Amino acid sequence: MKSDPVAGAGHLAAPDQSEVAPSKRSARPCAICGKPVRAEHRPFCSARCADIDLNRWLGGVYVIPATSEPDEEAD
Repeated sequence: MKSDPVAGAGHLAAPDQSEVAPSKRSARPCAICGKPVRAEHRPFCSARCADIDLNRWLGGVYVIPATSEPDEEAD
């Protein structure tokens, strides 16, 4: 997000449309927070949301289901 010098300190302007991924403007929002996706962090809106997603994968929150095959014993 860019600072708006007219708005004063601490106020941020809305993201410029050029900063939002062109193919994602009307597509899916960020999977973590629901904000519009930004090109530099696609498919997320920010590095923070990308890090949250990575932490969920590394922490085992996201699991790909699999069935274990019974072990065959060698005779």
